[in-house]
Amino acid sequence: MSGYILNLIAGIPGLIIAMVIHEYAHARTADALGDFTPRMMGRITLNPRAHVDPIGLIMLFLVRFGWAKPVMINPNNFKNPRRDDILVSLAGPAANLVLAFLALSLFVLLGRMGEMTSPGVYLVLKLIVVYNINFAIFNMIPLPPLDGSHILRQILPPKYGYRFAALERYSFLILIILVMTPVLSLIFIPLQNLVWGIFLTILSPLM
Repeated sequence: MSGYILNLIAGIPGLIIAMVIHEYAHARTADALGDFTPRMMGRITLNPRAHVDPIGLIMLFLVRFGWAKPVMINPNNFKNPRRDDILVSLAGPAANLVLAFLALSLFVLLGRMGEMTSPGVYLVLKLIVVYNINFAIFNMIPLPPLDGSHILRQILPPKYGYRFAALERYSFLILIILVMTPVLSLIFIPLQNLVWGIFLTILSPLM
């Protein structure tokens, strides 16, 4: 089996887990803050069927750019719409980072106990870490409709926030350009290295 096919198969759990935990965190946080829209739409679940968009998943494999089913929310149901929209937006990337850290912790612990004997287990855990870090970084890009754009729009004065939201009509084209050029790598690689460095520093007593 070629290395490409092996990585493709081993990456399936990481991609699905990253999508599910990301959208579930959005839904659960919105529900906790008073918006029952995600609950009514069946998004308060870890069932992949509720969160994974099959076409978005296939696109992730083919061109490294894809999407999950977005969690619909109604900010009018929040007690503090601006603050709570920011919290909901942060919840997805934060959940991905937590999961990445837990997967890396398991990797380190298994390695220390000498149980990391299967290259397949090593690869699956590694890709769970990588994909969850990537999901967190990618979704924090301040470009509509990504989570980073929600945060920036709520921080900006209202009139500038509305103008910024208007960029959404061009966002797909901009994202394609970012993916097809080295620009995204210039963003991802330093941030990936930063997150890995922080995680490894925290876990250094176990290593």
